[in-house]
Amino acid sequence: MIVRPHLHWFRLLFVWRGSVLPYILTRLLLVLAVSVLSVLSLDWWMNAHAASALSIPPFTLMGVALAIFLGFRNSVSYDRYWEARKQWGALLIGARSLTREVASFASSESELPRRVARTLSAFAFALKHQLRGTDPGDDLACRLDSAVLARVGTARFVPSALLLCLAQDLAAAQKAGVLSDLQLQSLDRNLNLLTEASGACERIANTPIPYTYRVLMNRTVMVYCLLLPIGLSTSIGWVTVLVAPFIAYTFLALDVIGEQIEEPFGKEPNDLALASMCHGIEVSVCELVGETPRSSPPPVIDYVVT
Repeated sequence: MIVRPHLHWFRLLFVWRGSVLPYILTRLLLVLAVSVLSVLSLDWWMNAHAASALSIPPFTLMGVALAIFLGFRNSVSYDRYWEARKQWGALLIGARSLTREVASFASSESELPRRVARTLSAFAFALKHQLRGTDPGDDLACRLDSAVLARVGTARFVPSALLLCLAQDLAAAQKAGVLSDLQLQSLDRNLNLLTEASGACERIANTPIPYTYRVLMNRTVMVYCLLLPIGLSTSIGWVTVLVAPFIAYTFLALDVIGEQIEEPFGKEPNDLALASMCHGIEVSVCELVGETPRSSPPPVIDYVVT
């Protein structure tokens, strides 16, 4: 996720870090080269193939249609991004509620609230690693007891295994008289909330936008941007060298932004800062029970936090 202070509009014109320009610079240079070539060959083309000369009106119609398609694609991508953000917000609410209830229900001498806080922290980090396809071993080892770590270490879905361990731990506390039946039911509702949120995140991660749709948009945008200088050169001459790359920048940037946010759990600059969210969840639940967090805030590198 990009974290930058609000800049003056004039400074925003020259921002490099945090923009998508580095991702499309090569394609913009290609459009610029085609623009120069189109203007240089204009006289020859008009003399030899005047009947086949392109003009602005067809590109105006195609541009409007392409803008609508890009807007629809970006709306779909942002819906996935925003839903992912809401689910992680639900995780934070569920973790806080569960920790608060356990801390208020159990006696001050009980170790249960701290154990629950550590397990919930491990759950958040395990979900982050599962969504990103990375190894959760180090984050689990510093938060879980060896017995729990051995139980979940070989699980395919570690977050679900941790919630099961947490439910069993609470059920054991109920049998031992630490929690009542009604209190256990209240805690179980928050466990269900965590299960629903993690399942929704898995659904988003495992159901990408159809690949053929992405290929179609990429091809259409690129072909349009390469043909545009040919049509503009017959009407505005050397101004094409300025106008064509600018229009291409708009369409290509929208395409790249849609690609980045359609997978909100990745590590690209515009993806969700899952490491920062996990740290926030851990600090929040540990503070409620007086436990020391095991993580530190992730560093901000070139205005990007992961």
